[in-house]
Amino acid sequence: MLTILRNNRGLTLIELVVTAIILSLLASLVVPSARLTIKRTKEIELRRNLREVRDALDAYKKYRDQAVLEKKITSSPDESGYPKTLQLLVDGDDFGGLLPKKKFLRRIPRDPFYPVKGDEIPWRMRSYSDDPDSRIWGGQDVFDVSSQSEETAIDGTKYKDW
Repeated sequence: MLTILRNNRGLTLIELVVTAIILSLLASLVVPSARLTIKRTKEIELRRNLREVRDALDAYKKYRDQAVLEKKITSSPDESGYPKTLQLLVDGDDFGGLLPKKKFLRRIPRDPFYPVKGDEIPWRMRSYSDDPDSRIWGGQDVFDVSSQSEETAIDGTKYKDW
């Protein structure tokens, strides 16, 4: 007669508990590292977007100043030469039809740390005549932008101070 050998051995409760503990320890090591990597990636995006907007503001000012220097347009002493709005960098400006319309941005970059609600502009703006530490936009022009986020960066600084 043939006998069939069976191995009915399964996992014991102890083995399952040890496995669960090992997996939870590994997960507790991986999750903070992943969060830090995500934050670092967002910080890189924020720096890149701030540089893009600031470069566009400077390019607009340089274009306008060159037009004034070449006497293609006139400028009053109370004008700074910076755009009135950020949207003007996207739409372009022809200075009343006196110059070819030139666009400086394809779109207004987003702030990865500040969720935009509706048509809200994602950046805190500062005009040329505002105090450097002012958090309220005077509305005359857009001289500089910064993040509206109150969060703290990995290096301990606030995003709004970048």
